[in-house]
Formats: sequence, C-alpha cells, structure tokens
Amino acid sequence: MGYTALYRKFRPGEFADVRGQDAIVTTLKNQIKKDRIGHAYLFCGTRGTGKTTVAKIFAKAVNCEHPVDGSPCGECAMCRSVAAGTSMNVIEIDAASNNGVDNIREIREEVTYRPTEGRFKVYIIDEVHMLSQGAFNALLKTLEEPPEYVIFILATTEAHRIPVTILSRCQRYDFKRISIDTIAGRLQEVIGREGLDVEDKAVRYIARMADGSMRDALSLLDQCAAFYIGQRLTYDHVLEVLGAVDADMFSRLLRELLDRDVKRVIETVDELIMQGRELSQMAADFTWYLRNLLLVKSSEEMEDVLDVSTENLQKIREESGMIGTDELIRHIRIFSELTGQLKYASQKRVLLEVTLIRLCRPQMEQGPDALLARLKALEDEVEALRSAPPAPAGPGGPSRASAREEEARRPAPELPRALSEDVKAVAADFRSIAQGASPMLRSYLKKAHLSAGEGDRLLLVLDDEVSAAFVGRQEHREEIEQLIAQKTGKKMEVDVRRVEAGRRFEDSFVDIEKLIHMDITIED
Repeated sequence: MGYTALYRKFRPGEFADVRGQDAIVTTLKNQIKKDRIGHAYLFCGTRGTGKTTVAKIFAKAVNCEHPVDGSPCGECAMCRSVAAGTSMNVIEIDAASNNGVDNIREIREEVTYRPTEGRFKVYIIDEVHMLSQGAFNALLKTLEEPPEYVIFILATTEAHRIPVTILSRCQRYDFKRISIDTIAGRLQEVIGREGLDVEDKAVRYIARMADGSMRDALSLLDQCAAFYIGQRLTYDHVLEVLGAVDADMFSRLLRELLDRDVKRVIETVDELIMQGRELSQMAADFTWYLRNLLLVKSSEEMEDVLDVSTENLQKIREESGMIGTDELIRHIRIFSELTGQLKYASQKRVLLEVTLIRLCRPQMEQGPDALLARLKALEDEVEALRSAPPAPAGPGGPSRASAREEEARRPAPELPRALSEDVKAVAADFRSIAQGASPMLRSYLKKAHLSAGEGDRLLLVLDDEVSAAFVGRQEHREEIEQLIAQKTGKKMEVDVRRVEAGRRFEDSFVDIEKLIHMDITIED
C-alpha cells in the first residue's frame, strides 16, 4: 500500500482521540449511554475541526455491539466495517456534487428500508449548505419525521446559508477552533509515533499557522517533514518550506518603518523576495505581529494570549513603547487591507512596496487618519533639528547658528513698486480661471501660491520641485496664459517658481492674494 497522509493516518477512531471539542464529545457520549439519540444533527464550524470525524465516530457508536462509556469499541464487526467504509448502514454524501432535488429523492426512497445490520442507518451529508433550495425543500419532511432507525448528520462550514426551516429540525453543535496548545500537543504525539525529530519551536509555529485546524496542522507537518526526510526539522526549516518570515525580520522591518528609511525598507523586501518568502503570508504574519504589539501596549497581563517566548516578549514590550497606539492601529488597518489585496494582485511586490513607502511617507496620504502620522513626522523632524549639535564653521563658511542669524537679518520680500491693476485683477480671479485648466494641471494649480514678478508678470510658486517642473512646462504655461486671456481679454505672461528647501513661501515671496484681500477689507 502507498503512503498515507498524516491527517488520514491519525484520524481519531473513538471519542477519546478527538481534541479540542470536549463539550460536544461529552454531550454525544451521554446521549448514547442514556439512549437519548436524536434523529437530526447539524455540525457547524471552520475547516479541519473534526465535524466529519465526530460524525463517523458517532455513526460507529450508535451501531456498536459493545460500546464502552458511550464510545465505540473499535473491535466488533460493525465498528470495523464502518472504519473500512464498507458498511451499508453509514452513507456519506457530498452535497457539493449531489445537490439536486433528485439526489434528495433517492435518499427519501432509501430511508424506507430498514438497516440490514445494526440499529441505525446514518446519513452524513457534508457541505450541506451547497444543496439547492429545491433540495432543501425536498429534505424537510424526511428530516422532521424520519423512521426511528434513521439518523441525519449534516455538516457545514457556512451555517448562515442553511434555511431556518432546516436549522429548527436539527440539534446544532458548533465546533470551535482548536487552541494552539491542543494542536501542538497532538503534533507531539504524532511526531513521537512517527519517529520524527522536530524542534519544539517549529511545532509551535506549525500549530499557530494551522489557524485552529487540526487537519491543516497535520498537513503542514507532513509537508515540512517530507522536505527534510532524515534530518532534524528546525524552526528555520519550517519557515523556508512555508515561505514564512521570522519574528526577527518583522522587528527589523518595524524599526525601519519607524525610522522612515525607505531605502532600507525596500532592501529588506528585496531580501525577503530573494529568500523565496511568500508576500501574502508575510503581510498576514506582520499584521499578527503588530497585533501582538497592540495587546502588549494595551495591558501588562498578555503573556498567555500572545503565545511567544520570554525573549520575544521582552522585544515586543520594547518595540511597543516606540510607536503610538493610533499609529499602530493605522499600521494594522493598512496591512489588513493589504493582505486581502495581495491575494488577487498580479504585481504583489509593487503593491507591498507602495504600501511600505506610504507608511514611511505619511505626507503622501490625504486621508484624515493619516494626519496624526504626518504630524508625528513633522515633530520628529523638528526634534531632530533641535537636538542636532551646531555644525562647525568650515574654512570658508559660517556655522549653522550664524547662518540662522544671517537668515533672520535677511530683509522680507517686497512687492514691485507699482503692482498693476491687471495683475491684481488676475490674482483676485485666478482660482476661478484655474478651473478651466486640464484635470492634472488643475490639481497642481490648487496648491499654487500667487506672487508678482517684474514686468507685470504673474508668479506661480509651488512647494516642491516636482510640482514646479510640471506647471512650468511651456505647454502648461501657455495653457494658463490662454485661460487668462480668455477671461480678462488681456495677455499676461506667467512665470513659475518653487519654494527653496527648508524655507516657507512667505520668506521669499509676497502673497498678493492676501494683500488683495486686505485691500478689499479696508475699502469695506
């Protein structure tokens, strides 16, 4: 016989082997012991939590010739035939592929015949939410009043899609996600029985990656063990096989984001990609890492919830003090959205890099939730300038302090001696004139400051080099001059400038819009 996957090889055969569903197991065992067996059950819960497994064990137990404390003995002919899948009393139906009315009619015809052996006929309908509306309607009467020897067990991962009329006819049992400790304990049992050599840290990571699913955990263990046959399976090996990222790398990435060092952040992404890391998984794990920071920041008693080592807990506590709560929540929101986007993105690397650059450069975002991050960035820059030591005077240049003094003594900008009425008229009406520009140019002109140049020229002053270069193109200046001519009937030349780095618009130019507004106020 060929190799059998671990999740099939170690599927529980009796109630005692089921992990993480103690309340459900106890209830079903009590029903069997007291002979209070229902006619219809609904097993709900996420994938890999034991719904179908418990259904099969229950089917064995109700037909077992010698049940032990409500659990099947596993040795009688009925138990062996059910386990081998040859019993005529246990019928498994996949509703995903048998979801029509005709399939349910066949079941209604079959239930009229008594079981050839044992007490009960058990119908296990998996993924029952996939049945059509007509099939559900056909099942209603049989499900409500089946023969005394028939039991229906419906299993689903999406209980909300099942009609209320079906729900009301069943005993509902919700299978919860299995805890990391429980999964890790089961994995250790399997590892011991299989003779594998696996590092404890690797076992814990696999248990966490399974996300509450025992079947997923065993499949991941199977995958990692197959890659390193005959070797010790370490934590680093698991990361390599699963394309995951270590917590140390997340710590490094977070510190680079807090430093707003775009170059190092992009280098880190490049390093992860060259190591073959899966970017969707990386984004999901980093969101989880940020969640841990938020929990530690919110309370001092989070050791049991976090499930991290003492060493990592100390590092998380240190990093939680480096970032504010609002900024941390913003990071979590952005990475949560990114995780969903990466699943369907064709350019995952580009999307990830753009997101990281946005976090490093909050001024690129215009949303209200980015305001705090932008203010924090400004505060950091101001604090850096205050704490920086004065630069020593070079051989031919003044010190930083003397440069600031010289800048303070520099005279304020002045208007040309005679500000013409034409310039005033254009400046007063410029915002409405700019509405006629092409869409891209119009967006840049909204941020432009107005000043006056020599020879009755209108100066458009932009805050950065990119904006000034765009507006200053010849075709764009000609477009603006043409709009002014159409509005005023007069030709006026337009010149474009940019604010010098480290200075404000008011330091180098006179705001003629403000002056015109003051003139109007005085006249009123």
